[in-house]
Amino acid sequence: MTGFPTEATAFPPGFTVEVFAAAFEASPTPMVVTDPRRDDNPIVWANGAFLGLTGYGRDELYGHNCRRLQGPATDRTTLNRLREAIGQGRAFECELLNYRKDGTPFWNGMTVNPVRDAAGEILYFFSAQADMTDKHRLEAAMRDANGALEREVGERTADLRFALEQKTALLHEVDHRVKNNLQVISSLMLLKARRTPQGEARDALQAMADRIGALSTAHRMLYQEGDAARFEFREFADDLIADLAAAHGPGSAHGPCAARVESEMEPLALPAAMAAPLALLLHELAGNALRHAFPRERAGRVRVSARRSGESLELAIEDDGIGLTAGPPNPTGFGRMLVEMVVRQLRGTIAWSEAEPGTRVAIRVPLPADGLR
Repeated sequence: MTGFPTEATAFPPGFTVEVFAAAFEASPTPMVVTDPRRDDNPIVWANGAFLGLTGYGRDELYGHNCRRLQGPATDRTTLNRLREAIGQGRAFECELLNYRKDGTPFWNGMTVNPVRDAAGEILYFFSAQADMTDKHRLEAAMRDANGALEREVGERTADLRFALEQKTALLHEVDHRVKNNLQVISSLMLLKARRTPQGEARDALQAMADRIGALSTAHRMLYQEGDAARFEFREFADDLIADLAAAHGPGSAHGPCAARVESEMEPLALPAAMAAPLALLLHELAGNALRHAFPRERAGRVRVSARRSGESLELAIEDDGIGLTAGPPNPTGFGRMLVEMVVRQLRGTIAWSEAEPGTRVAIRVPLPADGLR
């Protein structure tokens, strides 16, 4: 190796400069040595693997700077960092686009290290190199594949989003039409009730019209929700309670009621399938309290509360009226049976109790795993 250090103390006994040079020459790793003490830091030695990598002969490399391997697409920023490291005598690693003698580009992964003498002076720069072209080709192929996959996923997502929007619009349209049909049915029943003489038949028609109206309100709320799969129970209940209060106000068919309705609800996103049963429960229990718990325009309060408890919804309707046992018996009453039937449909439990004063109804309904937000 021309110009390479020859101090015997640099090698163990029996390991001569010639053996050292032969080992480097036989290495499959491309290697090159430059001399920064000469003008333009030229190449002073390269092994056979480096010649095979670049396509140059030794006579075409020795005495020339490594920039001979650079070309139009060689990254200038990386080159500047390499020059700065060499100028400061630091080690440097990079991957640089170089060009073979025939102009073929290849990615050159290199590590450059200074070689110092015993006094710390830099004698040479040694660089081991590797052809990283296949790696960059694979990375480019992966980027292309990822880009194609992202485009495909984006297109599929857009299709799914459109399909979901169409499905949501269809479900909202169904809710809207069901609401309109229920309103028509409720109106017809109210009209028939007004033309029916006072008595049991008229009361039954009025009660059924009110229940159908509650279902209509449920579908109206679902129609207004942005998410067709869930609804916000607090807003839903407040709307139903407002309708109930109006239905029992001055001039209503049920007669005036001096009791007020209060609500205390946690924000709960519930499955849309629960809207109609819960509407019936609220209408039946709160409406029944307003109709029967406060006779002769007695003042009072009906309180509706809902909260999450574990994986269940706890719903309570309580009043401070006359209580369960004080009211007149109603052998033809349908409300309590309807409430208990709906609770069973929801796989829940219900407990009726005296609140002293008043009545308390506590309902516990299990929720699906995704039934709460």
